[in-house]
Amino acid sequence: MSLTREQIVDALRPVEDPELHRSIVDIGMLRDVEIAGNGDVRIQIALTVAGCPLRNEITNRVQSAVTPLAGVGRVDLDFTVMTDDERARLRELLHGDPSSTAGSGQAHGHAEGRAIPFAEPGSKTRPLLISSGKGGVGKSSVTTNLAVALAAQGHKVGVVDADIYGFSIPRMLGADRDPVVIDRMLLPPESYGVRCISIGYFVPDGQAVIWRGPMLHKALEQFLTDVYWDEPDFLLIDMPPGTGDIALSLSQYLPRGEVYVVTTPQSAAQKVARLSAAMAAKVNLPVKGVIENMSWFTGDDGKKYELFGHGGGKELADELGVPLLGQLPLVPQLRDGGDDGRPIAAVAPDSEAGRLFHQIAEKIAKDMKPKKIFSKLLKVN
Repeated sequence: MSLTREQIVDALRPVEDPELHRSIVDIGMLRDVEIAGNGDVRIQIALTVAGCPLRNEITNRVQSAVTPLAGVGRVDLDFTVMTDDERARLRELLHGDPSSTAGSGQAHGHAEGRAIPFAEPGSKTRPLLISSGKGGVGKSSVTTNLAVALAAQGHKVGVVDADIYGFSIPRMLGADRDPVVIDRMLLPPESYGVRCISIGYFVPDGQAVIWRGPMLHKALEQFLTDVYWDEPDFLLIDMPPGTGDIALSLSQYLPRGEVYVVTTPQSAAQKVARLSAAMAAKVNLPVKGVIENMSWFTGDDGKKYELFGHGGGKELADELGVPLLGQLPLVPQLRDGGDDGRPIAAVAPDSEAGRLFHQIAEKIAKDMKPKKIFSKLLKVN
C-alpha cells in the first residue's frame, strides 16, 4: 500500500510546537505535504515568527515523527512564516479575544479589557507569592529552585519576576532567550520546564529601571494578561522586598494568591519578614508557610555552623500559626547555580539542598493544597 498524505498528517498531529505546546496540525503550522514516487516527503511548516529560535527543534520533531513510517524515504522541510492575520487568529485561538470581556464588568483586567485568568474563581492555577519583607535573604534563589522542583515533579509552572528594580530570575533559571511576540501575545522563554517573564527582558543590559508606581502597575498587569501562560498548575511570583506599590498591586490582581515567607534565622530578618506577613493579612491573602534560608553551613570537618543564629524561622512560623516548611543550608553550589543559570534543584537534586527544595515543593503541592469544602446545605438541582 502506497504512502498517503493522511498518514503523514496523522503522524504529525502529536508533534507540538515547543513554545506553544500545541499540535502543529491543530494550530495551522502544517501547510503542505508532498510525496514523491520514490517515497521522499517534503513538508512545509509555517513558523509563528521569522527567525524562530526553536526552528531546529521543530525540524527534529517533524523528522522523528515521519521517518519511521513505512515507505518514507528522505524527509525535507520547507519553512515559511505566518501572516499578520494568521498570527492574530492564532493569538485569539490560544489567548482569547481581549475585546470579549471589555465592558462586561469583570475585574482585574487591563486597559484592553482582558481579565486576569488567575483571579477567576474557576482557575486551576495556584499563585504562590514568595515574599520576604527585606532583601538579602535569598528569596529569588528560593523562588527559582521551588519552581524547578515543582516542574520536575510533573507540574506546569510559571514564574513572574515582580522584583522590578532587582530582577534576577532569568539569570538564575538560565532563561536567556527573549520572549517571542505573536500579535501582542508574549510567549515566555522556558528553562528546566519553567516559563518565566521579567522586566529584565525589556531593559538594556546594565541600565536601571527608574519608574513610578503607575508604570510598575501597568508592567505587572501585562505580565499577567498579555503573556501566554497556558494555564500552569503553579504561578510563582518573586515579590520585591518591602510592602510598597508592587506588593499592593499584586494583592489586588491575585486575590487567590498564597503567601510564603522566606527568612533567615537571625532576629533582624525575622522581624522584617513579619511585616510582609502583616501586609498579607491586611489585604486578605493567607500566609501558608515559612521557609528558612541560610540555616547553617557545614564545614570541612562535617560540623554544622549556624552563622546567622538559630530558630528565627520556627519562631516566625509559630507566631503566624503556619508550618515551617523547611530549613535550607548555606552552600556555595546554591549561590554558584544562581550565578550560572544552573539551579541546584535541577542539576544536583540529590544534594542536601536539592533534596530539601524538592521536599518543600512536595509539601506545597500536596499538604498546602486548598481543600474543597463540602456542605449538606449545598445542593445541585
